[in-house]
Amino acid sequence: MTAKYLSGNHLTLLDSGAEYFPALLAAIDGAKREIFLESYIYANDDIGQQVSAALCRAAARGVVVNVIVDGFGARNFSADFLPRLTAAGVRAMLYRPELGRFRLRRHRLRRLHRKLAIIDARLAFIGGINIIADDNTPPELSPRYDYAVRLEGPLLGQILHSMRRMWEIVAWVNFKRRYRLAPPPKPDRTPRGTQRAALLIRDNIRHRNDIQHAYLDAIGAAREEILIANAYFLPGVRFFHALQAAARRGVRVTVLLQGKTDHPLLRSATQALYSLLFEQGIRVFEYEKSFLHAKVAVIDGEWATVGSSNIDPFSLLLAKEANLAVRDRDFAGQLRASLTAAIEAGAREMRSEDLTRQPWHSRLLRWLSYGVVRLLVGITGYGQKHWRTDEETAASKPEKRH
Repeated sequence: MTAKYLSGNHLTLLDSGAEYFPALLAAIDGAKREIFLESYIYANDDIGQQVSAALCRAAARGVVVNVIVDGFGARNFSADFLPRLTAAGVRAMLYRPELGRFRLRRHRLRRLHRKLAIIDARLAFIGGINIIADDNTPPELSPRYDYAVRLEGPLLGQILHSMRRMWEIVAWVNFKRRYRLAPPPKPDRTPRGTQRAALLIRDNIRHRNDIQHAYLDAIGAAREEILIANAYFLPGVRFFHALQAAARRGVRVTVLLQGKTDHPLLRSATQALYSLLFEQGIRVFEYEKSFLHAKVAVIDGEWATVGSSNIDPFSLLLAKEANLAVRDRDFAGQLRASLTAAIEAGAREMRSEDLTRQPWHSRLLRWLSYGVVRLLVGITGYGQKHWRTDEETAASKPEKRH
């Protein structure tokens, strides 16, 4: 589905939790009617406690507060926060509660990975930042690096519709009839600025490929520069071919990835692809200052995206995601400047010799990790959609008889 860009929005780029959480807490404390909040992780740390306290204060004022967190990403939520929130009048639910940690079922990989909030249908937040403190990292690392966007304007209507739809589905699945929604308030679609933006979501019904298609369209139209920063980068064949084609026509392609990670399997699997990127003249940087959690991109200084979706099969094929796509030079320029500063201050450029100098067991580990990830995706039944070309997928289908 083609992204629907709406004009008249006012967007504020928020750099990591230091800018995001004060803005979110202020919005919650200013709420008068209704709050929706979705998060993949909801940690029992200082930030989790502050957000919970603000939500409880809002409920005490008579605000209808609706919270959904993922049952795997926020496994502590039921014990640490759910009783406190519900006692205060907050309506909170889990998306796909984790029932058995060691049961490998395909549905376990279908997670609610969105990070969204909307307050009084007048302002929203969208991005990649979970409810977790940035300094919830090993002591030798700097605070976590990520982005979100504060939004006002006509796009609020689409965000509100998407969040209400998610709430209705989860309430129905969990038999929470008392959590039915009142008729929706009229979102404030008054033009608040001049920026054009589109909401991109990924689900398993009508919007399975919207985020990937938006990336592919923007990459296919690139003429000067593609700058991608992504926490987990395992592009499928179509995505890789698009980057390859852009590099061949002279586009400068730069990818900023994790140098420090709490998921070593995925990082090793990504490193198995470095040599293929180097062959195309694509520059790869690893951010070593802290955990890079961003999922953003800037193309030709005019198109940008900020959101929750990684460029890997788990995000692009399985999880529920939400990204903001923006066509605005000022916003794209601000994001590009921030990414460039991060590269200069905390990243190291990777080169072919960095890989060849590694011992044989490190090289073997990379390819074994890549194989494990492919196996996990294969279990879901979506492997051919990610790893095969369109021609290979078509050729594998039985010929129709007429």
